[in-house]
Amino acid sequence: MKTKKHLILLVSVMLVSVLLGSVVVQKASAEKKADGKKKIEYLYVQTAHAVTFQGNKMTLHGISPTTLFFSDRPERIAGHGATEELVGEWSQGEDSFAKDPPNATLSILEGDEGKIEDVVVVLQNPQLKGSQLTYTIKVLDGKVPSHGGANALFIDIIGRPLTPLSVAGVARRTTRRTIRRREAYR
Repeated sequence: MKTKKHLILLVSVMLVSVLLGSVVVQKASAEKKADGKKKIEYLYVQTAHAVTFQGNKMTLHGISPTTLFFSDRPERIAGHGATEELVGEWSQGEDSFAKDPPNATLSILEGDEGKIEDVVVVLQNPQLKGSQLTYTIKVLDGKVPSHGGANALFIDIIGRPLTPLSVAGVARRTTRRTIRRREAYR
């Protein structure tokens, strides 16, 4: 008899939980639909033939005339636009990169061995002159070489470099794991 009462009570609690959960989900969906605007956040990739560093300045030499962009789920948008346009729009809008500078991971391919060096930075004040793009940077992680070869700059607007979901966070974590694995197998 007690088991039957416990079973009925348990089923009742589960049913109420499901109904309440459904109401919360429906309310959240209704709020999104009422707003009508969905903000899509893009991540950007810039590639160049070489990079140099001088003080707090990083210059990408032979920068591609186009900057790649993409978004994550659910939209999954990808494309490319003129690098000149991205630089020109850097300080425009309420949530511009000038007001909230993005983090980025610079991945530098070195030598014939294909060694990769990663440096995590905050990007500010881009200056495009011909095929040279110079940023003022603040180094967050990694060692800055004086110069480097072919490179890709992954501009990350999601979180800080220690955020697990950010490109910079993933790069930092991957680099540390790779180093640990190399040391473990020596």
